[in-house]
Order: sequence, then C-alpha cells, then structure tokens
Amino acid sequence: MLLLRWLFNALVLIVVAYVTPGISFISFWAVLVTSLVLGFLNALVRPLLILLTLPINILTLGFFTLIVNAVIFWLASTMVKGFEVFNFTAAFFGALVYTLIVTLINLIQSDSPKVKTVHSK
Repeated sequence: MLLLRWLFNALVLIVVAYVTPGISFISFWAVLVTSLVLGFLNALVRPLLILLTLPINILTLGFFTLIVNAVIFWLASTMVKGFEVFNFTAAFFGALVYTLIVTLINLIQSDSPKVKTVHSK
C-alpha cells in the first residue's frame, strides 16, 4: 500500500508539472525522489512550521498554511536535483494543485467500500 501511495504521489507530481508553469522535472527518477522528499518534509518539517506560524495561521483563518505548503514545495526543489521550481508563485500554485489532487485521491480512496470477509465455521 505504501508503494502504491508513493507512485500515486509521483503521478500527481507529473500532473502538477504539466499544469503549473514554472515547475519541471528532468526525469521520472527525479519525480520519484521528489515524491519521497515531499513525503519526508510533510511528515517532519511541515508540522514544525505549522506550529511556529500558529499565531499568523490563526489570524488568517488557516490560509497561511498555503504559504507553508509552498515553502515545503520550494524546499523540496532545493534538495532534489532535476526538480525545478522557478519562483515562489510557481511553488505556491504547484503546492496548491498538488494538495488539491492528493486530497481528492485520499477522499476517493477513503470512500471506497471495504470488503469484509466472512469466515464460515
């Protein structure tokens, strides 16, 4: 399941690069590495940034989270060779598109019916 989620996120990054001007990848390997790096940054750095920016996040009713997401997206581009984000506007819209698509996939996945197995005696 983890491998499948990783591949979905990589495919979403390809869509983001196609839809958002200012974001590009050199190869599919760069997409896979970027997907991993974004996963780690979202798990480790993003919660810290959210905590540090909590006052401004409260004042903006949570909209500052979009800026935090853009910073994480830009940070990933500085860490991965082959992943280019040309400016902050591209990072902002790339992170926005990425977040929307991943959230939509997660909603669709969570609404799928669960198969229950019945054990006979």
